[in-house]
Amino acid sequence: MADEKSGGYRRRVTRVGLVGGALLAVVIGYLLFQTMTLQAARCEVCMQYKGKTKCRTVDAKTQEEARDGAIQNACAFLAAGVTDTLACTREKPVSENCR
Repeated sequence: MADEKSGGYRRRVTRVGLVGGALLAVVIGYLLFQTMTLQAARCEVCMQYKGKTKCRTVDAKTQEEARDGAIQNACAFLAAGVTDTLACTREKPVSENCR
């Protein structure tokens, strides 16, 4: 009787493991697919604010999104607070390389 119960438990664990593994594989596949399709545009932007310079590279679907993301990312390192960040993002980039 104990063998019947433990056998059913193993089958249930195996089935749960298989379903969980399949779901994990689907999620990983989806993330990889999304990552590969994101690389339509890439921009490296160097920003200067209050005497400091920071360069950042961002991949995005469009060149405009990549450029804006790189500017915001660089300014996040250079500025302290919301007001400084907004002022930094309004500055013209020191250099910009988009493809």
